[in-house]
Amino acid sequence: MGRNRAVRNSSFVVLLIALVVSQLAVARAARDDSTLVSTATVEGRLTVFDDVWETIQERYYDPKFHGIDWQAKRTTFRPAAARAGNAQEFYDVLRQMIASLRDAHTRVYSPDEKFDWWSPRFVTVGLTVREVEGAPTVIQIESGSAASKTDIKQGDVIASVDDVPVAQFVAQRMRNAGLVDEGNIRHRVIANLFDGPSGTSVKIGWINRNGNQKSTVLQRYWSQRNLGFNNQRKGKIAILRLDAFTQSVAIDFSKNLAEVLDGAEGIVLDLRGNGGGDAEAMADVASLFLDEGTNLGRFADRSGASFELQTFAKRVWRSPAAVPIKLPLVVLTSENTSSAAEILAAALQTKGRAQVIGSGTCGCVLAIRSRHALPDGGVLDVSEFDYKTAGGVRLEGAGIKPDIFNSLTRSDIYSRHDRALERAITLLES
Repeated sequence: MGRNRAVRNSSFVVLLIALVVSQLAVARAARDDSTLVSTATVEGRLTVFDDVWETIQERYYDPKFHGIDWQAKRTTFRPAAARAGNAQEFYDVLRQMIASLRDAHTRVYSPDEKFDWWSPRFVTVGLTVREVEGAPTVIQIESGSAASKTDIKQGDVIASVDDVPVAQFVAQRMRNAGLVDEGNIRHRVIANLFDGPSGTSVKIGWINRNGNQKSTVLQRYWSQRNLGFNNQRKGKIAILRLDAFTQSVAIDFSKNLAEVLDGAEGIVLDLRGNGGGDAEAMADVASLFLDEGTNLGRFADRSGASFELQTFAKRVWRSPAAVPIKLPLVVLTSENTSSAAEILAAALQTKGRAQVIGSGTCGCVLAIRSRHALPDGGVLDVSEFDYKTAGGVRLEGAGIKPDIFNSLTRSDIYSRHDRALERAITLLES
């Protein structure tokens, strides 16, 4: 399909930033049903468990596993995997073991949960929750969902989950997963506050703007997200929002950019909801703003083998006469800006091409080489590459610090006041 092409100057690897995989890769990862083991048996569960543990042992980018005793994790979690009562409990055990790596990219998916970055499918209750001003806060409600028909509003604070106070609930989840209470880890736990199997229910308690406590019961369900980009105008400022980096998004973005920017005098590139994507697609987008051959950073595996990612403007789908866009540029970031989006923001910032406004990014910048098919039909992603910027700065666990810090507030959410965007527009107009 052409999406998993080798990164320039590195023909030996297909680099995937975040959870990126094409339909072709999924098809290759799939096994014939007759060869699959069943996790309904102890033998099947141990076969899958050993495959997960050994694959991480052999391929993980850090042979020291961030200082944890990976052998001891096998000793601790293997008996729990054998005792698991069903597939859900078994995969929960695997996730608890993997969570000890404190790595957002190394992930495991059961056969029913296979994740396709180009058409993301996930379980939700219709609410998107983030930590705002130190509290789990509703920032988005899915239109038409059961949640949208309740009294809960964007800006309301989650107070309890299944009658457990939310602070206790979050602490318990982190403790069960062996996690420490750090910024980006806590952020991810809160973002997944209502995780659970599709079809099950969760009781949610919240506090509204007036301080009143309310509660409701919502069902978890599968939802699909369409990735792309959109644009709008505020006077002569073009506001471009990119959801992710895929080859199709990069091509559409490149082909439509001239028309989108017609008459514009400045650009706001909104990456606040961008969780990453294909490194080469990100380089395509970076090539629209940076000169040919700009160093976007270096990736290295556990053996020390490394390669550099660069901008490259000469594409069959791009005008041969294309030159980087020189309009003034501001990039918006948040805690949700992850992986390839962090690489782009860092490159634009360090090259002096753009100012960054918003909050610090996720600090989730590792890469996988290819997906690993598990014996039961599940999928394992393993971080095989570390990343450093062109200046040698490691972003994993640190993220990007904005030039102008602008944190989200509940007051802004209630009033639908986008203060970061306003500051970006003011800066560009001045």
